[in-house]
Amino acid sequence: MPLARSRLGLLLLGALLTFLLYLLHPDAGKRGRPAANATARTGMAAGEPPIFYREVSAGPQAGGTASPGRPDVLFLHGQAFTSKTWEALGTLALLAGEGYRAVAIDLPGYGDSPPAENVATAQGRVAFLDHVLQELGMRRPVLISPSMSGRFALPFLLAQGDRLAGFVPIAPVGTKDYAAEQYHRVQTPTLILYGDRDASLGPQALQSLRHLPRHRVAVVPDAGHACYLDKPEDFHRALLGFLRQLK
Repeated sequence: MPLARSRLGLLLLGALLTFLLYLLHPDAGKRGRPAANATARTGMAAGEPPIFYREVSAGPQAGGTASPGRPDVLFLHGQAFTSKTWEALGTLALLAGEGYRAVAIDLPGYGDSPPAENVATAQGRVAFLDHVLQELGMRRPVLISPSMSGRFALPFLLAQGDRLAGFVPIAPVGTKDYAAEQYHRVQTPTLILYGDRDASLGPQALQSLRHLPRHRVAVVPDAGHACYLDKPEDFHRALLGFLRQLK
């Protein structure tokens, strides 16, 4: 019995020392945290309906502008999520630390944004996003569109793709609603993202979106439909790599 107690004591002591060394390591706890000078804010973009948004800015970008040469980034969300997803995931803070102005909105009827009848049609959803960009002062942003939000992003891309610096569809819905010829006319740089375990929407969206002439594909390993939740580091790496090559 004394020998067993002695071994248990040594194990506990070793665990304590390991924990102390982790705390003393210069990089301890940094992963996933916003920069020390990051500023988070929320607001309502005026309009009918008003739209709730949140953004995180850092350093000189605290006034709501990106570093020179870096586009703004607008995040939409899937049906089970809201703008809070991108804040909780650390995505907004990560991009802010890289000098990007990153904004996430709650689509009408989700989160803190009230429902709206004027988004019942594709034309209405194009007008909605056009208004959001104007109200948020975002000129030629990169549009991030997962899943359900494809109903908003795809008609906007096809109608006003020249107003976007880039497009990142993440297994969006609605891709089969448009013909290959329509996609061929879009010149917006595009990163097609999906998880390799997404057996439905991911491959289905790829079949249509591959007709975009300026696209590249990134498959997130060991990730499902919401690949950004399953493998956030891989998702962030792919997203930043795409953003950095935009001009």
